[in-house]
Amino acid sequence: MSGLLDLLGGPLGKQLIDGVSEQTGQPSDKTADVLSMAMPLLLGAMKKNASDPQGASGLMNALDSKHSGGILDNLGGLFQGGVNASVLEDGAGILGHVLGNKQPLVENALSQKSGVDAGSVAQILKIAAPIVMGYLGRQKAQSNVSDANGLTTLLGSMLGGQPKQNQSLITSLIDADGDGSVLDDVADMVLGTKKKKGGLGGMLGGLFGK
Repeated sequence: MSGLLDLLGGPLGKQLIDGVSEQTGQPSDKTADVLSMAMPLLLGAMKKNASDPQGASGLMNALDSKHSGGILDNLGGLFQGGVNASVLEDGAGILGHVLGNKQPLVENALSQKSGVDAGSVAQILKIAAPIVMGYLGRQKAQSNVSDANGLTTLLGSMLGGQPKQNQSLITSLIDADGDGSVLDDVADMVLGTKKKKGGLGGMLGGLFGK
């Protein structure tokens, strides 16, 4: 099964990086940096949401209805003449759902680590979110996933697979350091690094060596 970073490294990823780069006016290498950090974080946050029955149900419904993967069939067309406002609105809704009030923290941290301004990072995230959902929807269909357990397993495999103890930690995710930020813990567990001091920015700094 294709992992998320395999997507970015393939032809679809090149289309995505080039299209987002053109949309935001950012260099391709910087755009690729932001996407390679942001997409696993989005999937990790979705995996955390899917550990709750209501969250899993909402995610399954969204994948079955609106995000079955069709967006991947015409990525070139998606970027012709600029990304449609409805796609950006959809992305904003997904981000609000999976990141909640941590979204500004994520945007600022990704901005610091990539050197891309936070406004452009916000745009990149809005475009990336529907594509991540579409990719997840396509993998879900190909794997005949029909329940929350299957969805959680699929998300784990797309993130490159985690040790069982990590999967169990993510599934029953709690705020490990009591600061109200589950996203720190999601990224820590999903991407397999000990969290650095300094909140999300410090954690991403340690994670990506920037």
